Amino acid sequence: MRSLLLLALPLALAACTGPGAVSRNMPFGIDPRGEAVDGLMVGHRLMEAGEHELALKAYLRAAGEEGVNSDVLSSIGSANLALGRLGQAEQILRRAVEEDSTFVPALNNLGVVLMERGKYGEARVYFQQAFALDSGQTDSIRENLKAAIARSEAAVYDPTQEEGGFRLVRQEKGKFVLLTQL
Repeated sequence: MRSLLLLALPLALAACTGPGAVSRNMPFGIDPRGEAVDGLMVGHRLMEAGEHELALKAYLRAAGEEGVNSDVLSSIGSANLALGRLGQAEQILRRAVEEDSTFVPALNNLGVVLMERGKYGEARVYFQQAFALDSGQTDSIRENLKAAIARSEAAVYDPTQEEGGFRLVRQEKGKFVLLTQL
């Protein structure tokens, strides 16, 4: 009797792990034979919903599934920008532009990061590239370019700025030093 029970036990356990059974390693409600939703699409929807941290996780999952390309890098950089992580966003968006220098969203988003960091001249260059590649069709890129041009020109010369200007100071006989309030 005991030997019969020992022989029947493995058969009973094998029957429990059939196609309808739930494994303890498989989360409830997940069909392993089903098709996964694209991580980039999920991330884009989460970004629209304002769930930036979850979007970043979806983009990272997409990087694992699709590999690292300019679209994935641009999306990860955009999520970091939305989370206020400007240094990380700039670094990742620069990699996206290196991967594909004609990818308009990466160029635009890198310009936005650079504007936030006060690098108006460099941001202007990236906005100009994005605007040219987009043929001026996107209003937001046009507005970003206008803002970058205005700020970069204001940063170069501001005639109303009295304080913080330059002063010429004589040090010795025939020697002068240019000082600023920076």
